[in-house]
Amino acid sequence: MKIVTVIGARPQFIKAAVVNRAIAQTNGIEEVIVHTGQHFDTNMSDVFFEEMAIPKPQYNLNINGLGHGAMTGQMLEKIEEVLIKEKPDWVLVYGDTNSTIAGALAAKKLHIKVAHVEAGLRSFNIDMPEEINRILTDRISDILFCPTTTAVNNLKKEGYENIDCQIKETGDVMQDAALFYAEKAKKPTVEIPNAFALCTVHRAENTDNPTRLRNIFSALEAISKKTPVVLPLHPRTKAKLTAIGYDFENSAIHFISPVGYLEMVWLLSNCKFVLTDSGGLQKEAYFFSKPCITMRDETEWVELVENGFNKLAGADTERIIELAQQVSNNLNLDFTLRLYGNGDAGEMIIKCLK
Repeated sequence: MKIVTVIGARPQFIKAAVVNRAIAQTNGIEEVIVHTGQHFDTNMSDVFFEEMAIPKPQYNLNINGLGHGAMTGQMLEKIEEVLIKEKPDWVLVYGDTNSTIAGALAAKKLHIKVAHVEAGLRSFNIDMPEEINRILTDRISDILFCPTTTAVNNLKKEGYENIDCQIKETGDVMQDAALFYAEKAKKPTVEIPNAFALCTVHRAENTDNPTRLRNIFSALEAISKKTPVVLPLHPRTKAKLTAIGYDFENSAIHFISPVGYLEMVWLLSNCKFVLTDSGGLQKEAYFFSKPCITMRDETEWVELVENGFNKLAGADTERIIELAQQVSNNLNLDFTLRLYGNGDAGEMIIKCLK
C-alpha cells in the first residue's frame, strides 16, 4: 500500500511525525511525503524534520507568500502532478490549512481515496479560512479520523452518517506527540525569564485587524509588568506589528525568534500559563497541564472551555488581563481527564487504513 502524505504547516509536521512512526512499525506501507512549502521559514519548517526525525520529503513544492486563491491553486496543480506520478492508494491530509484542502481536492478529482486526520472540528465561524478548509475537506474525505467525541458528534449533526464515508474516533495525534517528545525537550539557547507566561500570536483574524492586534498587545504589555511574557515571534506577526508602528524597543514583552518543536515543548513544560490564538497550542497547553487563555472569539476545542482548562478572551484587552490574573493564581484544574485519547492515535489510523 502506498500513502501520499501532504503537509505544509508546523502542526502538520508534528502530526505527520506521529503517524510516520506508526507506518515505520508496519510492514507493507510505502509513504511519500509532499511538503507544500506553506511554512517556508527555516526555523518554522526544516527544523521540525530534523528534530522529529521525519524523513525528508520526497517533494517540496515551495509554494508560499501568496494569497489564499493563488496559494491553493498552485498547490492543487503541483500535488496533482505528484499523485499522477506516484499513483497512491491513499492521500493523507491533516488539519485545516490550504495544504489540507489542496491535497484532498487533488486526490478526489483523480479518484484517489482521502483520509482526513483531525476531522469534525468546528469553530462555527465561517469567516475563518480554516473553517472553510476543514468543512470542505471533511465532505470529500473517505475516512474521517476524529480526535474527540465532540468532533464525531459534529459530523453526525451535519448528516455524515448518510454520506458514503467512515467516521473513526481515534484520539488526538498531538497527544501521542506530547507523550513521546516530552522527554526530548530542550531549552532554547536564548535567555528565558523565570515564572513566565508563554504566548503566540499569528492568526489572520488578529494580525490582519489593526484594532484587534493593538488590543492584544496592549494586554500583553500590561501582563508583562507582573508576569514575564515570552513570545516566539512569527515573521508575519512581526511585519504586521511593524506596519502599525509597534514600539519593539521599549516593549516589556520578551520576544524571541521562532523555536523548534522540542524547544516549544520545553517552554510549555516550564511556563505558568499560555496565551495564544493558535488552535494546536490550546491543546498542547492541556497536554502539559497548563491553563490557557485563547485570544479568539471561539474555539474548535470546546471541551477545553467546557472543562475550564481554556478561557476565551477574544481581543478584549481588559478581559485578557483579567483572565491572566485568574490563571496566575493557580486554578484547581484536573488535568488527568482523558479528553483526547490514550496516546495511540497514530497506530489506530494506520491500522484502519490497512
